[in-house]
Amino acid sequence: MELSEQEIVRRKKLDEISKNTNPYPDRFEITHELLDAKKITDGTNGIRVAGRIILMRKMGKLSFITIRDLHAELQLSIKSDIVGEKNYELFKSMFDIGDFIGVEGEMFTTNTGEKTVRATTYTFLGKALRPLPEKFHGLIDRELCYRNRYVDLIMNEETRRKFILRFEFIKYIRRYLEDLGYIEIETPILINKPSGALARPFTSHHNALDINVYLRIAPETYLKRAVVGGINKVFEIARCFRNEGIDATHLQDFTMIEGYCAYYDYKDTMKLIKDMLISVINHLFGNTIIKLNGNTIDLSQEWKIVNFKEVLLEYAAIDIGIYNTKEKLLSRIKELNLEIESDTDINLLGFGNLVDVLYKKRARPYIINPTFLIGHPIELSPLARANDDDKSLTDRFQLIINGAEVVNAYSELVDPIEQKKRLEEQSSLNLLGDEEAMVMDTEYIESMEYGLPPISGWGMGVDRFIQIITESDNIRDIVLFPLMRPVNKE
Repeated sequence: MELSEQEIVRRKKLDEISKNTNPYPDRFEITHELLDAKKITDGTNGIRVAGRIILMRKMGKLSFITIRDLHAELQLSIKSDIVGEKNYELFKSMFDIGDFIGVEGEMFTTNTGEKTVRATTYTFLGKALRPLPEKFHGLIDRELCYRNRYVDLIMNEETRRKFILRFEFIKYIRRYLEDLGYIEIETPILINKPSGALARPFTSHHNALDINVYLRIAPETYLKRAVVGGINKVFEIARCFRNEGIDATHLQDFTMIEGYCAYYDYKDTMKLIKDMLISVINHLFGNTIIKLNGNTIDLSQEWKIVNFKEVLLEYAAIDIGIYNTKEKLLSRIKELNLEIESDTDINLLGFGNLVDVLYKKRARPYIINPTFLIGHPIELSPLARANDDDKSLTDRFQLIINGAEVVNAYSELVDPIEQKKRLEEQSSLNLLGDEEAMVMDTEYIESMEYGLPPISGWGMGVDRFIQIITESDNIRDIVLFPLMRPVNKE
């Protein structure tokens, strides 16, 4: 690839720097992070800070530069009669925006009120061979932001804010659950059976064992094995993979938090989720308010509970109590000329997945305020406990916010005989072409036969929740390094 004029100049500077010092030193000892340095009292000496140069004002005998890290910016002053004339001229001729610098010096406040370190010495810590985008234009092309997230982080404060919030969210949720007595474990990513959710899996081959394997859809069945083993409160922050469509709210690889508590039912979990999310939002923003589509929503207010059947009747004009088989429902959808898209031909979907597609396309986009959706058909929930009063439904809920599913939870099915029967039904649908139907998992059934207590579990999509509370248009905006189609740069 042909180098630009700036890249050629920067490489020449690197050669010059190499004649006097190692342009890539192994370390630089700092005394303060930039955010902490800004709080230091004027007159304090011996301050050592480092960062990337993002602004330079080179003048005759005095220069001001601004350095940055993820959390803060800090101004430095470099003066000829302090660092020495030769060193000052080297600084002016060899440093560019994007380079790394370390300084030692004294804190003072300029006449304009800006905290500044007056450098007594400086150290070259790394040359940027490529120039950064222009400051006032930044990096605004969304695809380039996804492909070159490192530049996006350097240039865009909003991007840095979102990812700091994401990191804080995960850290707080982990602490919240641990304080309640939950134990975090790790479960396999490469698995023998694609179980744990209704989704199309990614497939691969394990050369050493010479077997086909799948990337996990969800950690569910392994977390339940942990409960069998006596870990009554368990969770995992898990990378999951579903080989399905991509859009503004869906990715094929995503981060999920999934947790289980013995002796809970889905109503207990409903309370846990509400209390936890109110707590985390209050931690992140200092209050319980989020903004969605220009609307202000206070999470401390009541969250609606609605029935699956009622929602479909309201938004799709279909009563699944009447159209309660695949054939009836498919016929009614066609009769009403409802357009619903699916990765799998809707004619091949079983009743449960057909209901799910109908709900996702015709009802869910219109549910904005935090809402618990209950009363899911049993065909849609092969791992959930059947309701005692109506065996065609399950004890399950989904939390919907801003037209997106944030949490999926239920009272777990702990009867191994019933579980085997349901997986056999799912496996038959899978063989008939429903790629999102589950397959038989005899190892999981065997673990259940050792006995499971009453249990309730939940899963939360981290990416989607952060997308909602940051009002991001695309879920890739809050995934640090989203998968992109390769670009041929030869």
